[in-house]
Amino acid sequence: MELILSLAIGVLVGSGMWLVLRPRSFQVITGLCLLSYGVNLFIFSMGGLRVGAAPILTRGAEVDPAAYADPIPQALVLTAIVISFATTALFLVVLLAARGFSGTDHVDGKERKR
Repeated sequence: MELILSLAIGVLVGSGMWLVLRPRSFQVITGLCLLSYGVNLFIFSMGGLRVGAAPILTRGAEVDPAAYADPIPQALVLTAIVISFATTALFLVVLLAARGFSGTDHVDGKERKR
């Protein structure tokens, strides 16, 4: 399971970086989304990959910390998902405004002549 998750994180971060370095604004935004997904998976995996482990301790019971999942990475990932969604919406609005002003979606506003 860890190998598959590591490969997924690597593919998401690698393709995200490749898209961020592209000259078109939409590709940059898509790359930022893939990067955020990769980082979210990385943070989520830091909490430990346990199937069926509860993140909340029961009151009064004897506590074995190895049997529980860490809820902090889950809370961080949920917060990061909301922030990245809002950031992506803001970037899309800026992309549309820049395209309206310059007439191109090139990142520096200049279309190269071929």
